[in-house]
Amino acid sequence: RYGRIEQMFAGGSIETPKGRLDIPTIPASSAGPDVREMILGSEGRMGVISEVKVRVTPLPTQEDFYVLFFPSWEQAKAAARHLVQSKVQLSMLRLSNAIETTTQLALAGHPGQITLLEKYLAWRGAGEGKCMMTLGITGLPDQCRSAHRLMKRLTRPLGGVYTGNFLGKKWAQKRFTMPYLREALWEKGYVVDTLETSTDWSNVNHLLNTMEDNLRTGLADKGEKVHVFTHLSHFYSQGSSIYTTYVFRAADSYEETLARWHKLKTTTSELIVNNGGTISHQHGVGKDHAPYLPT
Repeated sequence: RYGRIEQMFAGGSIETPKGRLDIPTIPASSAGPDVREMILGSEGRMGVISEVKVRVTPLPTQEDFYVLFFPSWEQAKAAARHLVQSKVQLSMLRLSNAIETTTQLALAGHPGQITLLEKYLAWRGAGEGKCMMTLGITGLPDQCRSAHRLMKRLTRPLGGVYTGNFLGKKWAQKRFTMPYLREALWEKGYVVDTLETSTDWSNVNHLLNTMEDNLRTGLADKGEKVHVFTHLSHFYSQGSSIYTTYVFRAADSYEETLARWHKLKTTTSELIVNNGGTISHQHGVGKDHAPYLPT
């Protein structure tokens, strides 16, 4: 709904070695390369942004988050693609694969309630291998009602089990606190990191499986397991992002832990760029990803 930062960055001032560069706030232009994106993409190499003008959106009248479950990844992915290509007015869409779904439910707490939910979902056909979809509907009340009805109508034939907005509310409450789990994991002796990319719909499964397989077996020579799970977080008519999280046990020394991370990071990054993905969908390039940018 709100767009990514390169869409919200309307213009501003950049301090360059040759002086100040002012980018006017033009809504759109077809007169050559977009200087705004050139500045953002340079990550500070062309100059330092000293003043920013951003595009803003009024606060919504209504915003709700809902959760659906699908019996399989293929049905869930088909539903997400159908929603996006049908231009349903969703403000947010996130699709977890089976392992992330299991992980998220385990982290939710309330084991008694989760057990009841699991039984209900299994009865509805979404048992082992189920995938969770979280989506947001935002806007005026009439807009929200219309999008809500259309969302349910389009996902039902693909096996979607609608569970209302209770889990969606829980997600919204924790959406900015979940990253702090990293500190808790570090204290327990585990390392967590993410890799993200994007690709065409026809390549999503291949690239996702390639990334996960490499990460999952990447420390087998050390006798170590890696917990890997993925969600699709940004959707386009053409394709989707892929956001993969991996967790592994820290070694006895900092140097060995860093070496383990470096192996997982570099080998998977190479696979991404050699299998039809971009080295970064949203996090940027920086030093970690710079070697893979030419590819």
